Amino acid sequence: MAVADASDDEAIEKPSDETATHQGPDSKLAVTKKRKKPMECFLSQPEETPESTLKAKKRKKKKISDVLEKSPPKPGVPEDLQNLLSQHFGTKRSVIEIEELKLPDSCFLPANDLTHSFSSYLKEICPKWAKFRKNHEEKKSVVMLVICSSALRSLELIKSMTAFKGDCRVLKLFAKHIKIKEQMNMLEKGVFHIGVGTPGRIKALVEQDGLCLNSTKYIILDWNWRDQKLRRMMDIPEIKKETIDLLELRIIKLCREGSVKLGLF
Repeated sequence: MAVADASDDEAIEKPSDETATHQGPDSKLAVTKKRKKPMECFLSQPEETPESTLKAKKRKKKKISDVLEKSPPKPGVPEDLQNLLSQHFGTKRSVIEIEELKLPDSCFLPANDLTHSFSSYLKEICPKWAKFRKNHEEKKSVVMLVICSSALRSLELIKSMTAFKGDCRVLKLFAKHIKIKEQMNMLEKGVFHIGVGTPGRIKALVEQDGLCLNSTKYIILDWNWRDQKLRRMMDIPEIKKETIDLLELRIIKLCREGSVKLGLF
């Protein structure tokens, strides 16, 4: 009976030893190693996706700047503006309306070939400027309107036209630090020969009857100049829209009537 009891004890002890061997440190390491492999594969997948998307975004930004930096300076021509208007109105207007919004070739002044300063360009396209300046006596109007992308650029253009403008009066037509009521009062009380500003503010003045374009002879678009981000005025969506809106509001009609000449500087 004692032998039987001993064998029974051994039988009882053996499974306990086997369970102990299964719960030993080596078996735990083996199990954890097996579990780590799929976890490592699982963790590596989501990490690749955001990195690849970020790299793609960075590459897109670099491509845009690279194109702008590498693109050679190209002077604007009337065809560029015509194409821009056609693309803008193409899906929104009827064929008849688009035809009415088309600028005649005869309204365009010679475009800047990138060899001119602003003063020399104005002297070339406005040989009778002295006569226009002398005869202009109407208030709420200007003989020449210069449209550019920003207030800072407006100030630069005003400084660079010193050799051309002589003693004529120039009015700043942008929104920065100048209220529209102040500009309207100045136009109503005084006579100005040249207005330089942004399309948004000029459009607002025309809409509020603060500026009348009936006496305007020349409208110059600051077409070729690029800002710090290498954008021209028509590359900036907001400026592009405001410029086209201003053209449609009044300028295209005046150009078609032959009273206004349009220049691309």
